[in-house]
Order: sequence, then C-alpha cells, then structure tokens
Amino acid sequence: MGGPRGAGWVAAGLLLGAGACYCIYRLTRGRRQGDRELGMRPSKSAEDLTDGSYDDVLNAAQLQKLLYLLESTEDPVIIERALITLGNNAAFSVNQAIIRELGGIPIVGNKINHSNQSIKEKALNALNNLSVNVENQIKIKIYINQVCEDVFSGPLNSAVQLAGLRLLTNMTVTNDHQHMLHNYITDLFQVLLTGNGNTKVQVLKLLLNLSENPAMTEGLLHAQVDSSFLSLYDSHVAKEILLRVLTLFQNINNCLKIEGHLAVQPTFTEGSLFFLLHGEECAQKIKALVDHHDAEVKEKVLTIIPKI
Repeated sequence: MGGPRGAGWVAAGLLLGAGACYCIYRLTRGRRQGDRELGMRPSKSAEDLTDGSYDDVLNAAQLQKLLYLLESTEDPVIIERALITLGNNAAFSVNQAIIRELGGIPIVGNKINHSNQSIKEKALNALNNLSVNVENQIKIKIYINQVCEDVFSGPLNSAVQLAGLRLLTNMTVTNDHQHMLHNYITDLFQVLLTGNGNTKVQVLKLLLNLSENPAMTEGLLHAQVDSSFLSLYDSHVAKEILLRVLTLFQNINNCLKIEGHLAVQPTFTEGSLFFLLHGEECAQKIKALVDHHDAEVKEKVLTIIPKI
C-alpha cells in the first residue's frame, strides 16, 4: 500500500495491536492480583522447599517431591537441607502418616549410614520425629541395631550419639521394642558413666523406660556396671541426674516385687548392677539424701527409704 491512505491503515493497525497487548496485560495482571488475594502461590520446586524461607507445613505433593529429591541427589548440602525440612514436617502427626504412606521411612533410614556425620545426625533427628507415631515404629525398628552400634562406637557426647539416644528413647516408650536393646544394656551404663551432663540425662531417660518394664529387670540387674555408678547418688550431683538415678532404683525395686525376686539371686554376679543397688554403700548414700536441700529430691528419697 502507498500514499496517505496506506499510512492510515498502518497507523490503525498499530493502535489495534497496542490495544490488544494492553488488554492481555490487564488480564494477566488481574489474574496475578486475584491469585494473591486468594492466597495462591506459584508451585515450589523440591529444592525451593529446603531453602529455609518456606515456613508453611508441606502437603503430600510437596513431601513427595522432597522425598524424590532426597533419594535422587548425591549433593550433601541438599541432602542435609532436605532431611532438616522433612524432620521439621515430621513433627506434625498428619505428616508422620503421610511420609510413611509415601515410602519415606526407608529413604530417610538409609541416610543413617551416610559417611557425613551431619547428614547422619539429621537423618536420626527425622526418624526420631517420625517414631512418635506407633505405626511408624514398626518400620523404624529395623534400624535399632545400627543406631545402637553408632551410639556406642561413635565419638562420646557427639551430636550423632545424642540423636541416636533420643531415637532409642522414643522407640522404648512402650514395651514393644525394648527387648532389642537387651545386648546393649552394659554399653548404656558405660556411656552413662563417661558422658557429659547432657549425655547422662539422655541415657537415664532411656534406662528409665527399660526399668519400668518387669521383662527387662533381669537384664538390667545382670549388667556389669563400674562401682563409680554409686557416685551418681552423691548430694552434689545435678538434680536432673540425681532424681533420675533415684527413680531408676525405685522402678527396679518395684519390678522385683512384681516378679517376686527380692532375695539375692545366685545368677547375679559380683560387679553387676544388682550388687551395686543392693549393697550397703548404696543404701547409705540414699539415706544421706534425706537431708538434701531440694524438696523434690527429699520427697523422692522418703518414698524409697522404707523399701531399702
């Protein structure tokens, strides 16, 4: 086209095109604004879900993405971040079931064998949160022996050791899986005597779970325990430790009454926990605590003394 008439058609076409572009812009802008008003968010990738800035509880689809990422990547940074995100979400009961149904427990469980200690710790933390669900414990119990080996062969007072002890404590809240720790009781007392305050408290929480079960009493009393164990009954010991060792004594005595084993048993050898707890030194130490400055400790002692 040429001349003024052609130029007019071109100008009209440009105006129509600009108008159409503006309409499309308004439509898409309005849609985005509407999405924001409705609380809709763009879909997050699996890696986005692990960046620490996503605070919402993940839904089933997002958890599935995260599990796939955890299973497929070899990047230790991404693995650790994914385990932290999974562990945080496993604190919610609804997600404990979803992760199990998505086949997530073996995916997380396989990471406790990782050579990276930080990844091992995060995997144990995630399993710990998942283990609050009783149905999950059925699947998690296959890792108990491995966790015990790591706890007792790894560095003392390490993050991995504490994470493992917390998981074992959760797994022994009920009596169902306590028998799986039978061969590790002497090791537990060794860690109790050599660990720092935090480790001592965590081991005692686990031992208290075992001590409430009459079926575990004989195993506890057979354990070979160094005589330094009795120093935990000294008055200067931290209250959180002292109360627990007193409760341990009380629980075992109560179970002995249930089982009818109050007399010295010939199967209990010298150096066993039985001889320590039922010796004169232990009785004297507990009786001396009747004058303890803490009212809660004193009350506990007063309930025990008649049974000594």
